[in-house]
Amino acid sequence: MKHWVFILLLELIFYNSFAQSHSSKLKPIAKTTLVVLGTSQDAGSPQINCTKICCKDAFEGKKENNPVVCLGVIDPINKKQFLFEATPDITLQLRALKNNAPKEVNEIPTGIFLTHAHIGHYAGLMYLGKEAMNANLIPVYVYPKMKNFLENNGPWSQLVSNQNIKLNQMLENKTVRLTSELSVLPFQVPHRDEFSETVGYKIMGSQKSALFIPDIDKWEKWETSIVEAIKKVDYAFIDATFFSGAEIKARDLSEIPHPFVIESIELFKDLAEEEKSKIFFIHLNHTNPLLDPESKESMEVERLGFGIARTGDRFSL
Repeated sequence: MKHWVFILLLELIFYNSFAQSHSSKLKPIAKTTLVVLGTSQDAGSPQINCTKICCKDAFEGKKENNPVVCLGVIDPINKKQFLFEATPDITLQLRALKNNAPKEVNEIPTGIFLTHAHIGHYAGLMYLGKEAMNANLIPVYVYPKMKNFLENNGPWSQLVSNQNIKLNQMLENKTVRLTSELSVLPFQVPHRDEFSETVGYKIMGSQKSALFIPDIDKWEKWETSIVEAIKKVDYAFIDATFFSGAEIKARDLSEIPHPFVIESIELFKDLAEEEKSKIFFIHLNHTNPLLDPESKESMEVERLGFGIARTGDRFSL
């Protein structure tokens, strides 16, 4: 009996220590900062109906889930915060962003920037509707086809008619000034555009800037040089859906022509170390070994001088 009491006491001590370590508040952000709120491809990790080893530990609770790709930006001077993507994980992502911000910053986002109409990038808008937040005119920044898609297809059209969201149409390569400390430059990139265009962003603070291209077809299909684009920013969060073609065997890769990580590394291999260090691979499929920080692929990518975005990372702007 004493044996079991001793074990119970140890478990209680461990639980209390664990709870305290995970409830400690993050140091509030004092200047404009970008926060990584998710790094996975649209379906998240673990992925629905996946029986592979890549998702086994997550389903069994042996490792944490990886939220869908999303960036947040906090401007504490103007007491505003913005989301880049509205993912199915938006509820926890908004709370995580709030936990990074000073208490004066409202959890409700000042604005949401969408890249395109694939499920992981806009489906979170549903939580702004009357069944959930019942938000009031949250600005959602979109390109023309995306605006038309949301206005003319349910249930998204209800968000517009109920004034849960207000669609703000952006213009190609025209800067959107958000606050005295933050601006955003949108630009179109080639991708599978069944329902909308696909947009990338240059997110500009008062001191630094970040490139955000979570989805694109092969780099050579883009009329802009990704190498030159990286040179013009301080951080570059770029599409790394698949590490290589070897991880996807049941799908026709011509239908999902993302740049493989191994292709991007080859393209960037001659960049100076300073330029390589700007690059952070993001939008990782559940099969991508880069999701595991301890994988040999993750270690090799970092050894070569590149970064891998991890949920919770902060970058000052």
